[in-house]
Amino acid sequence: MQSLGHQNPSQQPDAAPGSRRGGGFRVGALGLSVLVLAFLVAVVFAANQSQVIGWIVAVISFGWLVFAVFVFTTVRSAGRKAQERFERMAGQFGGRAPSVSGTAASEARSVDDVRDLKLDHSFKIIQVQERVVRDNLGKDDEQVARALETIQITAANARDMLRPDDSAPVSGTVIDEG
Repeated sequence: MQSLGHQNPSQQPDAAPGSRRGGGFRVGALGLSVLVLAFLVAVVFAANQSQVIGWIVAVISFGWLVFAVFVFTTVRSAGRKAQERFERMAGQFGGRAPSVSGTAASEARSVDDVRDLKLDHSFKIIQVQERVVRDNLGKDDEQVARALETIQITAANARDMLRPDDSAPVSGTVIDEG
């Protein structure tokens, strides 16, 4: 399955940092707009009727508006700080994390990175098993045999990672139980 990339062009990874605008910003701005409208309606009604209750409603509406603006700006600044921190941490890993961009070149690079990590792990397994063979040579033949079998399996798996299309015939011992 291949990713089609970002549906929103302003969310693309190569977009300028200031051009990114998520859906949360629009929803928050809509909520603030509703509160501003409610405040203005309350002020107009209070001014037209000149009653104390109208002004109390206007003050309460203004309080909710101030609270909403405070929450909106706090959440937005916290989101920006978290995004900066995430980008800084991703930069520290030096591209070791898998790519999310969805382009063919970055997916290929990501596949190569994963393959390299798997091969590195295979080589570490072989080094550990070599040490097991060296430590148990002449002492525990079963342990040495298991370590050599692990080395053989790991090496075969590593070769398959490098050349998955190997069309060589299958080799092994045929056991006839009939």
